[in-house]
Amino acid sequence: MAYHLRPDKPFTAEFVAVAEQQLSKAVRYLADKPDGAHTAIHDARKRFKRVRALYRLIQPDAKEFRSRENKRIGDMARSLSAVRDATALVETVDYLAGQSTLPEEQAALAFARDALSKRRDEIAESQEDLPARMATAVIICHEAIDALHGLSLDDRPEKTANRLAKVWKKQRLQAIAAIKECEGNAHAEAFHELRKSGQTYWMHLALLRDIWPSAMRAKQAEAKSLVDLLGHEHDLSVLSGLVNESPDLFGDSDTLARLLAAIIARQQALRKEALPIAQSVFSDSAATESKLVALLWKHAAS
Repeated sequence: MAYHLRPDKPFTAEFVAVAEQQLSKAVRYLADKPDGAHTAIHDARKRFKRVRALYRLIQPDAKEFRSRENKRIGDMARSLSAVRDATALVETVDYLAGQSTLPEEQAALAFARDALSKRRDEIAESQEDLPARMATAVIICHEAIDALHGLSLDDRPEKTANRLAKVWKKQRLQAIAAIKECEGNAHAEAFHELRKSGQTYWMHLALLRDIWPSAMRAKQAEAKSLVDLLGHEHDLSVLSGLVNESPDLFGDSDTLARLLAAIIARQQALRKEALPIAQSVFSDSAATESKLVALLWKHAAS
């Protein structure tokens, strides 16, 4: 089953089936580890994000379920994150190196890559309990699947449409607020919030694409381009934080200065590129788009 909800089927059954599919895929990654433990964790965490975005759609009518299960899955994902987060920093330096043309800057980035690779390996070696954590995560996934079968929602098309509209409007208002914050202050946390809004929007567009396939796919592609840009921006913010916290990792003052200059320059370019895209992605009013989602759902459900 694909990551989308069919409006002509009972909503609760569709919701449970999609969530169970994503959690079952995570279980297979974590249990079988087809490409190694760290790739398995990375792939499983992507499924967890999809499940958490899905659970947002029932917030108005299942607050306790969504809060409990969101926490369950979020805590599980964080328990597996250390090595993947360290690997992401290495990949971020590789991304910066691909943007650089200055020999001195490239030398600084090469030094940083070596230091971060060593750091990643040390973190990996220190996590002797990683297999046990992955096994525990598999158990938790099965518990989350079991919890789904106790979920009860009103499946009437009008009730479902109103629920979706409430969630859609709230998410859109959060995105608009994040854009205004980025325009006003341009600090890392504001762009992080905009990225999270973009991620949620992209996943919700995927989930509801059957109500208007052509328009939803077009919006999804635009939202994905925004998320990709802001993903690089966020990774650079995390790298910048580590550089400021542990400058001794990154060589002498000249090397450190070149590294920070590369980070800042690329961050500024990404923010400048991302804001117009965000304004386009979220150009329709929250009220108008949420009402349209409700109307389209009711029409497709009938």
